[in-house]
Amino acid sequence: MKQNTALIIIDMINKMDFDGGENLLENSLLVAERLKEFKKKVKQQGVPVIYVNDNFGLWQDNASELLEECKKGTGEPVVEQMEPDEDDYFIIKPKHSGFFGTQLSILLDHLEVKNLILTGVAGDICVIFTANDAYMREYNLWVPEDGIASEYKEDNENALRIMKRSLAARTDSLDSSLLGHIFSS
Repeated sequence: MKQNTALIIIDMINKMDFDGGENLLENSLLVAERLKEFKKKVKQQGVPVIYVNDNFGLWQDNASELLEECKKGTGEPVVEQMEPDEDDYFIIKPKHSGFFGTQLSILLDHLEVKNLILTGVAGDICVIFTANDAYMREYNLWVPEDGIASEYKEDNENALRIMKRSLAARTDSLDSSLLGHIFSS
């Protein structure tokens, strides 16, 4: 089935070995469980999955090397759950936004995507920066409230409010049954 929607998974392949990483890990574990199941269901509907990830100082654009490095960090339980499938796309980013300095726009154009489901961490940093850049490029946005996490719950809630109000993002929960009409209502 042809889709004009893509699932973007931001920074879930993550060492989480930084100040605040413990909080982010705790908040990411529930998201990872839900997101893993959601990913499986939307892929069955033909939705491409694109991982957009920090480079953690590994500038060679080698996804498998980055994955192995992140498995050595505190975030290993999330990395194990969210490991990309063979047919998933993997883009390494240099900064907060998935669009800045990456080939994401070109890939989305190639896939004829108009709608983005943005998920991952941190909701109040990389997810909101990516959402802002996507909005500026006129993508329709769904940022599921239970599909993103931040170090602090209140920061995550604030980010969701901003994305809903200022970026016209839908924030409905992760539910693959919404896929057919989330962007049409």
